[in-house]
Amino acid sequence: MASSNSSRVESDADDDFTDEVVLDHFDDFTIASSWERFISDIEAICRLWMADGPKNLLEKGAVLLEYSKNSYKVKSEMKHAMKNYCMEYYFEINSDGKPADWNSTFHDLQLCFGVKEFLVITPQSASGVVLDAPEASKLLSAVAIALSNCSSLWPAFVPVHDPSRKAYIGIQNMGTVLTRRFEADRIGSQVPVKLMHLEGLYELFFSKFAYSTLDLSTHLFKVQFAMRLTYITLPYDDNNIEGIDPQNAKYGENLTSETSSETLWDNDCSWSEWFSAEDPVKGFELISIWLEKMVESSMEMAELENASPHEAEKWLISPCFAPNILEGSKGNQFGFASQLHLLVDALEMSFEAQFMEDFVSVENSGSENLKSSLVIPPPTVRDRVLKDLFHEGVHITDYILGGDKTSRAIKGAPLESLFAQFCLHSLWLGSCNIRAISVLWIEFVREIRWYWEESQPLPRMPANGSIDLSTCLINQKLQMLAVCIEKKCELSEDYQDCIGSEDQGDSLSEEESVVGDDSFITQINTEDFSGKVDRFPTAGDLHHSGITIPIVTGKPEDMNLFINKKPSECTRRGSAGIVKSMMLLESNECMHAPFTQEAPIMTEDMHEERLQAVEAFGDSFNFSAQLERDILTSDMSAFKAANPDAIFEDFIRWHSPRDWVEDDIEAEKSKDNWPPRGRLSKRMSERGNLWRNIWNSTPALPASEQKPLLDPNREGEKVIHYLETLKPHQLLEQMVCSSFRAAADTLTRTSYGELKEMVTKMQQLYLTMGPALRPLQVNHLSAEDSETIEDLRRLCVVFEHIEKLLTLAASLHRKLLRAPRLSREIFSDFYNLYIPRMGKGLIEETVKKEFEKKQIVRNDEREVVSNMFVPPTANQSWRKVLSMGNLLNGHEPILREIIFKLDNTVDGNHYAAPGACLYQHQIESYRMYISGTSNDLRVALSVVSCD
Repeated sequence: MASSNSSRVESDADDDFTDEVVLDHFDDFTIASSWERFISDIEAICRLWMADGPKNLLEKGAVLLEYSKNSYKVKSEMKHAMKNYCMEYYFEINSDGKPADWNSTFHDLQLCFGVKEFLVITPQSASGVVLDAPEASKLLSAVAIALSNCSSLWPAFVPVHDPSRKAYIGIQNMGTVLTRRFEADRIGSQVPVKLMHLEGLYELFFSKFAYSTLDLSTHLFKVQFAMRLTYITLPYDDNNIEGIDPQNAKYGENLTSETSSETLWDNDCSWSEWFSAEDPVKGFELISIWLEKMVESSMEMAELENASPHEAEKWLISPCFAPNILEGSKGNQFGFASQLHLLVDALEMSFEAQFMEDFVSVENSGSENLKSSLVIPPPTVRDRVLKDLFHEGVHITDYILGGDKTSRAIKGAPLESLFAQFCLHSLWLGSCNIRAISVLWIEFVREIRWYWEESQPLPRMPANGSIDLSTCLINQKLQMLAVCIEKKCELSEDYQDCIGSEDQGDSLSEEESVVGDDSFITQINTEDFSGKVDRFPTAGDLHHSGITIPIVTGKPEDMNLFINKKPSECTRRGSAGIVKSMMLLESNECMHAPFTQEAPIMTEDMHEERLQAVEAFGDSFNFSAQLERDILTSDMSAFKAANPDAIFEDFIRWHSPRDWVEDDIEAEKSKDNWPPRGRLSKRMSERGNLWRNIWNSTPALPASEQKPLLDPNREGEKVIHYLETLKPHQLLEQMVCSSFRAAADTLTRTSYGELKEMVTKMQQLYLTMGPALRPLQVNHLSAEDSETIEDLRRLCVVFEHIEKLLTLAASLHRKLLRAPRLSREIFSDFYNLYIPRMGKGLIEETVKKEFEKKQIVRNDEREVVSNMFVPPTANQSWRKVLSMGNLLNGHEPILREIIFKLDNTVDGNHYAAPGACLYQHQIESYRMYISGTSNDLRVALSVVSCD
């Protein structure tokens, strides 16, 4: 019994095993052939894409199309009959409804056939198209069957014929018995004359749905028509700047008189003195659009061909950029940035020698690189530079207040100053190498010495008696030299005057000699003049610069007052006026403030030496420097001359009120209590005080009779010695700072309209230059400091980008001067695209592919835009045969795009499911897209049929 049961179990197991074997060998005859398996593969991929939807496809790595911001694609590869194919699905996100006819972000197939999402299947071959017609039909059928099995309404396309023809065939399941078929092809040459005109193109579309036997005059069809015409301005003439060597753009021998006499586009720009930049805007592209209108006959098309573009409903404009504006850091051959980069290279090389002469002498130059590559400009070029710097220089009275406020934070020379102009000339001298700079510097200093020795005013330097310590040290030294030359000339004139008037002075009577200008100074008691200067006892600067009292010469009716004066008043000399509410302690006379000498001007290094001396001695009253002693001696002499009865305490009360301690403030104010109750401070009353010793030994002399505090001969020779012995790296450090500042100040003077982005960017440039140049301003740079050099090179790149933006802004401003809104909008679009990618590379490709935004031209701006299309002349390269119509100032469109549509009503019998209402309305049964010119024509047709 058990045996019987076990045999039954084994029999059941064998039956199950047999069933499994049979199932494993089951053949699905729906995919038995390779063709059917190919359809199944396509269907599986389409079902997967449909199930995922656009959002999931993005997460799975859908690729953003280059021409659009919301169009993506996914692809999948498959194989059939020993051939590999690639199927791509194009879709959009955040896009509802039917796409418009004209959209710059459309894919080519979207524009041709008016579809939204679609499939493209291509063979993986060199041509990327299906060259065999049967294969193309079979491939399209496979995709159509797969999409029908998925119940998908996606249109599918297959590229065919030669790739240059841009030919496609396609099919779309409409969800019913209706099917839309697509076909596109192109004629690359010898376009029939009839198809060059709108009338012929209309008849071509009409022939697709009308019977050939119909009389077109009696059968009217309402065809929807839309047209887009593209015009482009004649390219701006830049031939006058071609062939100019960028290194010799200002002084090169190839800059002939013929070229320089031509008017360049940037002739009125601030940088035109140094170089001529290539116009970044080569022209403008204008698109005029006729929106959809109903056309009933070919005669209407003939009238439209003669219509002016001004009749179009919509105008769009976009600029055509020059290649250099898109080339990242490789372009801009004529700009400041490229020359500044060379100057930084010269700075890096300046540490190789101790003196400038070492770079000039080939024998002393140890580097072979210096001997071979760093060429010295010829003498004629250098003479031209020096002539421009000195002989043609303008004597500037006050350049310190000019320029951008933020530029003063950079310790360089002001733009119009002599050293700043030297730096700018050096940028364009030869290749801006260290040898060329050294030769020019040596001749520059030699020329300055000539001005000093001949006592000639120094060009481009104001002799206003002040030094701007916010500038570089070389500029301060040149300011000092200009003042010394002026003082030197004044001393020479005074000496000549004394010799010339010696005989006349001897004939004067004793009474006439007593009555001089100083004796006729009226004692003025003004409420605004107290004569008290609260300052540090060792510094006389505030007193020298703060007291200015008007001098009133005597009149005949004032002679009685002069005769009745006291003897002390008759001997008073150099008085600037009465000090309010202050009397002399012993004589009870009014205290007079004297005229004093101006404090001697000092450069930054002189101030540092002075402070170091003060710190070394500790106590400022010990007079660590002779200059302080001379200033105090001059003040005391002038005070004694203005107040003959004064004592040391009176001088302290006027010169250093902090060192006079009053016992009773109220007693000082009362006239009955005299003398005032007060005493010298502790440090002034010490035995052997140096101030009192100087007072006792100082004669009474007015400022006009004293020895000048500033010795112009001595200080001038010091300046010349400094310039002649300046080390190369110290010169280059100051040149780099001054060149960056001068170049930025030059660009700031450019007129570019109301572009807020450009104003902000220029301010940011100054803020960026400050930290980058600070190591050079504090003399912390060394030969091993490669990090600072790299920072400077990065600064050159930033400078270049901003220079390009400024050049573009200036070009747009000049071309659209009467349409400032368009200038602002175009620049703003470019700015927003360019700035995020600045310094990241691939700018050229990015801008070319993405900057396709066009600005709408308002009606009041159309005249300005139209005037940019200057009628072409006979000698210009332009199409001689005009055959397309719709001319704009003699310009025919470079591209004409037309869309014809015909809608029909669909009957209910066409539906597979009766009662369905999906297409119970007008349907676009015929659509033709035509694009091209008189020598190039492309036609794309879509037709809905009932299969």
